Amino acid sequence: MKKQQVTGLYLVLLVLCCTIIQAFSQTPAASPKPAPKAAASPPKATTKKAPSPKPLVPTLPQSPDSSDAAPDDITKILKKAKIFNVLIRLMKTTEIMNNINSQLITAKTGGITILAPDDDAFSNLKAGFLNSLDEKQKIELVQFHILPEFVASNNFDSLANPVQTVAGKDPERLPLNVNALGNSVNISTGVVNASVVGVVYSDNKLAIYKVDKVLLPLDFFQKAKPPALAPTALAKAPKAAKENTAADDQDGDATPADQQKSAAAIFGKPLVSVAVAFLVAVMWN
Repeated sequence: MKKQQVTGLYLVLLVLCCTIIQAFSQTPAASPKPAPKAAASPPKATTKKAPSPKPLVPTLPQSPDSSDAAPDDITKILKKAKIFNVLIRLMKTTEIMNNINSQLITAKTGGITILAPDDDAFSNLKAGFLNSLDEKQKIELVQFHILPEFVASNNFDSLANPVQTVAGKDPERLPLNVNALGNSVNISTGVVNASVVGVVYSDNKLAIYKVDKVLLPLDFFQKAKPPALAPTALAKAPKAAKENTAADDQDGDATPADQQKSAAAIFGKPLVSVAVAFLVAVMWN
């Protein structure tokens, strides 16, 4: 009897446990709370870089790279371009090449800009023109193509006319005016109108630009002023006038006795001659 009661109690407990387990299994599990949304960060301000100024002068395809040539060796730079043989020869014979190289080595600020005519530009000059120049004129011609400052390819429009060259800044003898308009840069010397064709070389100290014509200084073609007349020819006339004036003054200062003597000297000789002729005629008769 007791065994049956215990078994029944086990069955009741088993049913009760199953019921509890079933109830919990049907109860929906609480869903986890969503994480709080992070505060939206304000959009980052995007700063657009200003576009770099467009160069007015394009780079030539035969231009040496700045890493291939040292800025203090202009000969190497020009030789690599293969079109500046006449200019190289002129810069060497006038010893300007060495001066520029030395200046590039020692200069800490500033720089140099070379306006380089190619061989075709020199060939378009009048035959024998370079040979007709003396040494001083050849130096001036080369110096006239060099600016004593570094000019970037997009800064030609900032130059003030007349532009100073190594030859000097004389608007009457050595005018050099630069006109940058659009993508073209024109140069006028009063004799030649040339254009900057392209960049041969450029770094932060040296800029070399190809120009399509040789820049001829105006003073090569100015007529020399005629020499002043010698003062000797002009001095003779006042001297003669002075002598005449002195003679007139002497005549005006003569006393009556001097005037009588002068009259006797003038008329005495003819009277003596007439008297002698009369005596001879009487004696003859």
